[in-house]
Amino acid sequence: MDTELIRGARVSHERASVDQIEAAADADARGVVESLLDSEGVTEAFAIRTCNRVEAYVVAGSVEAARGALAPVGADVDDGVVVEMDHEESLRHLMRVAAGLESLVLGEDQILGQFKRAIEVAHEAGGIGPTLETGLTKAVHVGERARTETGINDGVTSIGSAAVRLAERETDLDGETALVVGAGEMGKLAAQALADAAVATVIVANRTLERAEHVVEAVDVDGRAVSLDAVDAALGEADVVVTATGYTEYLIDADDVEAAGETLVVDLAQPRDVNPAAAGVGGVAVRDIDDLESVTAETRATREAAAEEVEAMIHEEFDRLVEAYKRRQADEAISTMYEAAERIKAREVDTAVSQLEAAGDLTDEQRAAVE
Repeated sequence: MDTELIRGARVSHERASVDQIEAAADADARGVVESLLDSEGVTEAFAIRTCNRVEAYVVAGSVEAARGALAPVGADVDDGVVVEMDHEESLRHLMRVAAGLESLVLGEDQILGQFKRAIEVAHEAGGIGPTLETGLTKAVHVGERARTETGINDGVTSIGSAAVRLAERETDLDGETALVVGAGEMGKLAAQALADAAVATVIVANRTLERAEHVVEAVDVDGRAVSLDAVDAALGEADVVVTATGYTEYLIDADDVEAAGETLVVDLAQPRDVNPAAAGVGGVAVRDIDDLESVTAETRATREAAAEEVEAMIHEEFDRLVEAYKRRQADEAISTMYEAAERIKAREVDTAVSQLEAAGDLTDEQRAAVE
C-alpha cells in the first residue's frame, strides 16, 4: 500500500559542501515538517537538520505526491548533491544516522540527542503517525544499542572536540584565551574540550547569560560568561574562537575582527556564524565544517572495527523492521477485507428484510434467522 511507504531526501556532508548545506537549510525542522504536511497527499512528515545535514521524510498517498512534497529539499543546490531515498533506503539511512555512521565524526554521541529532539519537534507539529513512528523508534533503538554494545563512540565523540583537535594542530592552545560563542550542547562540548587542551581562560558568549554561566561553571579553568553584545570586545582577547549558535544571520563580520590580531576561528554553526569575508582580515584564520575532514578521517580509521559491528546490527534490525511493516500491511489488508464483507452483509440483509417485509411482517426470530 503506497500510503504505508516512506520516502526521503537528504543533503549532507557526504556530497555537499558547507555552502550547499547552508543553501538547502532554508527553514528550521518544525517549519520543514509543517510545510511538508501542507503538501497534497502527505499524511506524515519528519525532518532533521544539523550542522552537516538537512533531511526530510514523508509518508504520502503515492510516489509522485512524495516526490512533489520533497522537491524543495535541495532545490537551490547543484545537481547530484541531493540524495533521494525510497522506503527501505529511508529506513536503513535513519538507523545509520541515529547510530552515528553518517556523522562527520563517526559514532558521535551528539547526533542521537539531536535525532530524538527532531522526533519531538515533528510530534509537536503533528507529523508523526504510525508509519514514521515505527521506523523512528527502531532507529533510536539502534542508536542506543550501537553506543552500549560497541566502541563506536570511543575517543573524539563530538564535532566540538574535533574542532579543538583541529585548532591544536594550527596553534598552541596552552595558556591561551578561548572564546566560545553559543552555549548549546555543541558549545558546551567545545568549551570542555578547550579546557582539556589547557587553555588558561574560556569566555562563553550566549544570548541567555544564565546558560553561558552554566557552561563556564562546568569547565575546570578560569572563565566568564558574557552576552552576545560583548562578543566584539571578547574577540580582542581571544586567541581561538569556536562558534556554534543557531542564528540565521552572521554574528561575526569582517569589521568585527579588524582589531582581533592573530586569531583562529572555527565556525561550527549551520547556517554559519562567521562571514567568510572575515578570513580576509590580516591575522585572522577562519575554519569551518569542511576543514574538519582531516581530524574526522583519523577518528574513522580508529573505529572501523566498531563500525562493522554496527553495520551488522543495522542489517539485523532492518530485517526485523521490514517484517514488522509487512505484518502491519497484511493486518490492515485483512481488516479492510472484513470491513468490506461486513458492509456487503449489511446491505444484503437490508435488501432481504425489505423484500420479506413487503410480503408480510417479520417476527424478531425471523429477522434474526435472516441475519
